[in-house]
Formats: sequence, C-alpha cells, structure tokens
Amino acid sequence: MTARDRLTDALYGLGWGTVKKLPEPVAVRLGRAIADLAWKQRGKGVLRLEANYARVVPDASPERLAELSRAGMRSYLRYWMESFRLPAWSPERVRTGFAPKDVHHLTDGLASGRGVVLALPHLANWDLAGAWVTTELRTPFTTVAERLKPESLYDRFVAYREGLGMEVLPHSGGSAFGALARRLRAGGLVCLVADRDLSASGVEVKFFGETARMPAGPALLAQQTGALLLPVTLWYDDSPVMRGRVHPPIEVPETGTRAEKTSAMTQALADAFATGIADHPEDWHMLQRLWLADLEARPADGERT
Repeated sequence: MTARDRLTDALYGLGWGTVKKLPEPVAVRLGRAIADLAWKQRGKGVLRLEANYARVVPDASPERLAELSRAGMRSYLRYWMESFRLPAWSPERVRTGFAPKDVHHLTDGLASGRGVVLALPHLANWDLAGAWVTTELRTPFTTVAERLKPESLYDRFVAYREGLGMEVLPHSGGSAFGALARRLRAGGLVCLVADRDLSASGVEVKFFGETARMPAGPALLAQQTGALLLPVTLWYDDSPVMRGRVHPPIEVPETGTRAEKTSAMTQALADAFATGIADHPEDWHMLQRLWLADLEARPADGERT
C-alpha cells in the first residue's frame, strides 16, 4: 500500500469514526465549510462538476455556473456527512430522513413476486435511500460496489453498506450479474447506480443532447429475469429530509434484438435520470468526465475519469 493509499484509508476511517459522533448541526456546518473551501480552490473535481453542469443548464451564465458548482459541492459534502453518520442513526431517524413519492411502483412490483431493479443516478444520497428501503419497507436488497484502492478502503465501504442492511457484491470479476439475476428470479430487489459506464459493454445514449455511455446491466437484468426496471431520482431541499421519486416502470420492447431492446431501455433510463437532474442539477454529484466528447478530449495530465 502506498503512502497515498494509507492516507486515503485513514481519512475515510476518521470520517466514519469521528463525524458520526458529532452533533448533527456541527456536522452540517463542518460539511458546508469543507465544501466552500474545496469550491474556492477550484480543483479538477470542481471544474469538472461545473463543466458537467454547463451541459445540463446550457444557457447558464458563468456566474450561474459558479453558483451551481458551489451548491453542488455543498450537496456533495452533505452526502458525505450523512453517510459518515448513517451508521449511528436510529431507525426512526432513517425513516423520517427520506420522503419519496410514488413508492407504490416499488411495493407493487415486489408484491407481484417479479423482482425489481431500481436504477439511480449519482443524485443526493443513494445510501440513505437504501437504508430507508431496508428500514421502512423492511426489504433487503443486493447492490454492487466498485473495487476501490486500497483494498482496505473497499472493505470499509462494504462493511458500511452491509451495516445498513445491503448485500454488496464486487463489481469486478463477472460473477455479479449471475448473482443479481438469481436474486431477481427469486422475487428480490436489486439497486444499481447507473448513470456512468466507461467499460466496453456500456450503451451509448443521448444525454442532454450529447452522447454518453451508461451501463447495460439494469436493462439486461430486466430482460433476462422478467423483473421490473424502475428509475429513481433523488434531491435535497432546504430541510433535513431528502426527497425522491420512483418513476414508472420501463417496459421491455416487444420487438427487436436483445441489443436493440437494451439500447431502447437504457435510453429510457437516461431520459428519466435527465428529468431529475435537470430539476435539481446541484444535487448531481458527477465530478468525473461523462460525455464521450470529453473523454476523447482528455488531456494527458493524468486526470482521473
């Protein structure tokens, strides 16, 4: 493990070990202070966030984009402060911390025994939404996690999410898809963050007027298992309660090849994500390159994607 890896692991460990012990108002102020400091430094992540917002709000002035990126960093740090504190939240705090609309799409789907795939973009706090599902709906679910470096950091994230009631599978290795399919065929619930895919298997979609790539997994799982595919969007308001919406099911097209069906369903997912992101752009935590035009224009300076 490199010195940088050890530092990264230590900082996350400090967050989960210390921030969760802070009074909530103190944690809120700390998160905002860190966000404002990061925003003022205008690092690569902030600049990329601002560039992504320029696609979402194409008529925004430079001043408006700066306002959005500042609000975006505050939203991003709210996510982290909440996530560090979630393991210490009471069941009642979890239940009252999220107020989603149209949950009947999810509960009806589960009651039918078909299995359900929930697909989310990087909006607001998807970990809190997951904790709400396991706490309020008393429904366990399975998700996947990217293998992070160092390995100890990946282990921390897995332990954190398992502590919230999730089953976590590693993204790499190829066995995750089969395990997810088995959970769905048994009538279970799968939750996937699905607004960015840089792999060769990603599906090209039109996203805010330009081409991006999103994962094929949600659409393929729905096709192969008969599960419902439900987009979910999340957002914050000025209250301590996160808001959200479960969108209507994305149906499997009646005709076409598997690739054509996957493309159409993934585009429908992208359209649902775009609706939620356009309504609440500051809550979209996309600090990496997403659109293919940006990936092709990536400078050789080692910027992470």
